[in-house]
Amino acid sequence: MAVLIDSPVWPWRGRRWSHLVSDVSYEELHAFVEAELGIPRRAFQGDHYDVPEDLYDVAVEAGAQPVASRELLSRLMAAGLRARKPRLPRPAT
Repeated sequence: MAVLIDSPVWPWRGRRWSHLVSDVSYEELHAFVEAELGIPRRAFQGDHYDVPEDLYDVAVEAGAQPVASRELLSRLMAAGLRARKPRLPRPAT
């Protein structure tokens, strides 16, 4: 039961990013982000927040548990909190 963060290795717009999730609830995740990181709620990505590398250490110092990306995903799925992307219909052949 924790807020989890992976390493900032995901490139986007000239920066590297981490994923921040909760393996308890979205409410825990929103509360952590609001209180500790100041990231706006509109930045929520359905099941995670993207955290810029300059906030990685802040998140860890505030209590986020560093984990590998695979473990983050595994724990998110085990908690039933993984948001699935909708499937696009296959084109008719």
